[in-house]
Amino acid sequence: MKLFFIVLISFLSLLQASKGFDFDEKELETEENVWKLYERWRGHHSVSRASHEAIKRFNVFRHNVLHVHRTNKKNKPYKLKINRFADITHHEFRSSYAGSNVKHHRMLRGPKRGSGGFMYENVTRVPSSVDWREKGAVTEVKNQQDCGSCWAFSTVAAVEGINKIRTNKLVSLSEQELVDCDTEENQGCAGGLMEPAFEFIKNNGGIKTEETYPYDSSDVQFCRANSIGGETVTIDGHEHVPENDEEELLKAVAHQPVSVAIDAGSSDFQLYSEGVFIGECGTQLNHGVVIVGYGETKNGTKYWIVRNSWGPEWGEGGYVRIERGISENEGRCGIAMEASYPTKLSSTPSTHESVVRDDVKDEL
Repeated sequence: MKLFFIVLISFLSLLQASKGFDFDEKELETEENVWKLYERWRGHHSVSRASHEAIKRFNVFRHNVLHVHRTNKKNKPYKLKINRFADITHHEFRSSYAGSNVKHHRMLRGPKRGSGGFMYENVTRVPSSVDWREKGAVTEVKNQQDCGSCWAFSTVAAVEGINKIRTNKLVSLSEQELVDCDTEENQGCAGGLMEPAFEFIKNNGGIKTEETYPYDSSDVQFCRANSIGGETVTIDGHEHVPENDEEELLKAVAHQPVSVAIDAGSSDFQLYSEGVFIGECGTQLNHGVVIVGYGETKNGTKYWIVRNSWGPEWGEGGYVRIERGISENEGRCGIAMEASYPTKLSSTPSTHESVVRDDVKDEL
């Protein structure tokens, strides 16, 4: 019974956080009212600030809350909210949460590698909408915290998806293993690229589970993968989607979740709440995410369903719908520039699964 109440309290806390934070226009009329609003926001998100930081953080909060208020009064297909990023500056946000420097790592790595093929090239028909969450191929939304490890979360989500599709088993995998062990080209909390992460998983015989190698948002740990037992999930390799082509990207997403990089550094993206994001963003790729589906609104606006790694209280339960099918070849926020996916051609289970199933056969 005690365990039940602990689980219930945790669920209610998460539910409350996911509802976001609402405010009334009257709370913006005076400096005193805005300060009370800031205190209420801090309590809602359990944010503590040192006393000497209070005035600076309040000034940032006031700027952001006014931006949210003005933006939401406009006729846009998306809304903003005072989320947990509301008292950090745009520069601080970019540095901590959109600082993976994907473009930088691509330049250092050179031309794209992989198998050299695109297995979905000859696909001629795809469903009008796809949502891999509904098909059970997506784990719960995770939180990279203030570590620039989005590349690891993007990689892992794509591997979790193809593993479920091929083996019919959804396993939450370890981002921390990539942060700790995939260090030849990727740089842990200082950013990275999904392509070498896919190569690392293939060349190292797979990746551990989240349960056996949990995330701690730190890149000062040594690699512990060889000393950890348990299940290991493997892939056969990876492929790239032809760049700057949303139609080709659509073919891939129709068959599996796909890792992509985007420019997530705008103020609107920082404070995004719901709707189809059509906000201003460039193509300076700085954040790794994964596309888990696509669809179209009743008024005909096409969108990608994108899983983020900033926790379930951001956006639509941790997701953002990004406009699809725009005139620019790169796609909204550069979403079609750096798309790749893992390949797992057989339904061969992980090593741990094989042992379990052989034991069952012996018993039968």
